[in-house]
Order: sequence, then structure tokens, then C-alpha cells
Amino acid sequence: MRSISIPRFTVFSEAHVLRNALAVFVVTTLFYAIGAMLRLVQELSLFWPLNAVMAAIFARYIWLNRSYYYAICYGAMLLYDVMTTQWGLASLVINASNMVFIIMVAQLVLRDKRRAGQDPGPINALRLFYYCLISAIFCSLLGALGSVGIDRQTFMPLLADWFSEQFSTGVLILPCVMTLCLPHELTRIHWKQLLPVLSLLLSVAAAIAVGGAGSLAFPLPALIWCAIRYPLPVTCALTLVTGAAEIILVANSVINLAVSGPLQTAQLFSTRLGIATLAISPVIVSTSVAEINNLMRQVALRADFDFLTRVYSRSGLYEALKNQRGEPHRYLTVMLLDIDFFKSVNDNYGHECGDYVLAAFARQVYDAVGEQGLVARMGGEEFVVAAKTTDPLAGFQLAEKIRQRVEACVFQWRQQPLRVTVSIGTGSGLSGNGALIDTFNALLVEADEYLYRAKKAGRNRTCAKSLDDAVLADTAAS
Repeated sequence: MRSISIPRFTVFSEAHVLRNALAVFVVTTLFYAIGAMLRLVQELSLFWPLNAVMAAIFARYIWLNRSYYYAICYGAMLLYDVMTTQWGLASLVINASNMVFIIMVAQLVLRDKRRAGQDPGPINALRLFYYCLISAIFCSLLGALGSVGIDRQTFMPLLADWFSEQFSTGVLILPCVMTLCLPHELTRIHWKQLLPVLSLLLSVAAAIAVGGAGSLAFPLPALIWCAIRYPLPVTCALTLVTGAAEIILVANSVINLAVSGPLQTAQLFSTRLGIATLAISPVIVSTSVAEINNLMRQVALRADFDFLTRVYSRSGLYEALKNQRGEPHRYLTVMLLDIDFFKSVNDNYGHECGDYVLAAFARQVYDAVGEQGLVARMGGEEFVVAAKTTDPLAGFQLAEKIRQRVEACVFQWRQQPLRVTVSIGTGSGLSGNGALIDTFNALLVEADEYLYRAKKAGRNRTCAKSLDDAVLADTAAS
């Protein structure tokens, strides 16, 4: 499958203060302008993305939480108002309310980041919902107070408008911006992967066609399907687009909530809150799926690898061999390794020292084998190596390399040198065309037999069927 690499680019960087300041100013001005263009309902914006975007940026990049960055953000808002509105002193209060939402959400999220124990993703997603709720309340109180008199509006309708807008955009935008990431490469997309998105488009079309308050919930099943099939950043982005589209469609009566009359302020208030409540569901589902997948990977890792020695476990080795095919003209050499007199290490120095020796021994074997084969701990002090070799002699030479490396290694335990040796039995045979696991099982029996012979012959030696006794005698330690 062909892929296109995408160069990495970051807007904010901890080491570049001036670039960060310029970026905060530009992003603030950009999203302020977008919100101003969406002033479709009276003088206040129908969909105000600025506060949620900036709160997410300050929460995502902890080193941006400096007073001068917040001051630049606030100054950009005031400058835009000076150039485009006649609000005067009211602009100070209105934009201060914007900063209340930004700072409160950012600090609440950062508080979670500083917590010693991290909660699961779904819990954090639910907390984000409550953080938006709390921040929207304080923001709306100040914002509504500052907006009284603009276009002859009174406090209570303004409070409802401010609260519903801040809360809904916060829930929609914050997860998206906080998880946003560009892919490292673009790969070809199969049409079946687009089915959840297609169902989402159809559900929005059905909401337009049917109308009524219940139509707002039509996209929810499709969003949950997206949450199951797509990564969290994609789900958050689709949720944002869908929620924002529904709010704008309702405001323009494309989705008609009240067939008998025009849109009322109370209906828009209810629409915003309803969409915000629905929007958190796919985010929680997506974070739950991500947590489950991560847990499954951890369980699989623990099952496939020995926790102490960091090499394959017995079951992990079998799974790896099941997924590998043999090559007709190459050999598979199976080596069974047993640390000589390992019980005396435990008896004389304790089991903690024994664990250290096992881990250090496994590292020596792993380094000696390299990419040529697989290393696994079969249990206790017994290990196995499965290596692809050109012939049985090459397999025997690799086993000797391991034995000599272990013999020459001095293990340090609490400033006390320790030496161990290893006995190795090997079995070699053509790997064949099938799965390596079948050949491995047959050769393991042979390796076990020759390991017994190596121990009986005095230990610290390699024993193999394909070599005569004279050669075997030469492999013993002097």
C-alpha cells in the first residue's frame, strides 16, 4: 500500500517565545473573525469557537500558561473590537468574560495533568464536560452583564444565550483541539473505511428532511460507529463538524424544530444544550475503545514476554513461530540452554540475586543471537533459542558463541563479581515450507536430549547430534 510522508510542523514551541506570542495573537484574531462572521442571530455570535480553541491550546501546551501570553490573547480581542465594533467599554467586560472561560478551562485541565495518578480516558472526557459547564456559567454571568444594552437586549435572555453557546462550543471543540494531530503519512483509504462517515452524512440529511426536535439525535448512532472504527482525534473532529453543522442548520431553519413558527431563542438554547449533551457520548465511547485497545496490547505484551528477563515467554515464542514460515533451503537450529548450578546462586546470594542473574544472562544471550533468531525463557533457569542458520555447523557455532560469551561475562552483584556457565543442547534440521512451529517442536525434543548429554558430560559445554565426540570434546571448557 502506497503512502505519502508528511513533514512535521509545530506552531508552538517552548524554546521560541516570540514565535509563540505571534502565534497566540494570530490564532486569537483568526477565530475572533470567524465568530464575528457567524453573528447570524442578533448582535451576538451564533457559534463562537475562539474561547474553546484558545482554552484547548493553553491546556495542551502547559508552558504557554504565562501571564504575558494571556495578555496577548486578551489584547488581540480588544484590538479586533476597536477595529470592527462600537462597543467601547463594553468590549472590556465582554472580552474579559472570554478570558474567564479560557483561563478556567485551561487551569482545570492542567490540574488534572499535574495529578500523580492519571485517571482512565473516559473519566477525563467526562470531566471535560463538567469543566466546560462550570466555566460557561462564570463566563456567561460576566458576558451577559457586559452585553446588556447591546441591541436593547436584557440580562436573562443574554445569560441563556451566552451560557448555551459557551457550553456547547466548549464540549464540541475542546476534545478536537486537544487531540488534534497530523498523520505522519497518508495511506490509501479503502471505501469500506468511509462507511461510518457516509452514514453520518445520511443521518444529517435525514434530520433536515424530517425536522423536529428529535432529529437532532439522528447522527448519534453514526457518531458512535465512528467512535468504534476511527481513532480518537478523528472521532472528535467528526463530532465537532456534526455538532456545529446542526447548530447552524437549526439557526437558519434548515432543520426546522418548530414547523408552525419561526425559531425562538428558547429553542436555540435547548438545541445547543442538547447537542452538547449528545456530543460527549461518542467522545466517551472513543476514549473507552482506546483504553480497551491499550489494555489488550498490554495484556498481549505481558503474555508474550517474560516480565523478568524481557525476552519471549514460552507462549509468546510459540505465537511468533506460528506466524513465521520456513525456507526450503535454510536450517532451523533450536538450542536449549540451562544455567549450570543456578540453585547455588539462589542458596548463597538470595532470590533477588538470582533474578538479577537471570535477567543479565538473558541479555547476554539476546545480544549474542541478535537478529538471527528468537530468545525465550521456558521456565526457571532454562532458555531456548530458535535461529535460522545456513547449516547445522553454523547453528552449533552460534551456540558456542553464546556459551563462550556467558562464560567470559562477569556479573556484578552489590560490588561482588559472579560467574556462571551454561550447558547447551542443540538440534538442527531443514525448516521446510510450513510454519516454523512444527519444525521447532520436533527439534526441541532433540535439543532436550543433547542438553542432558551436555550436563552428564560435565556441564559448560555444547552438545549436538551432527558432531562427533572428538569435536564435542573440544567444546568443553578448559
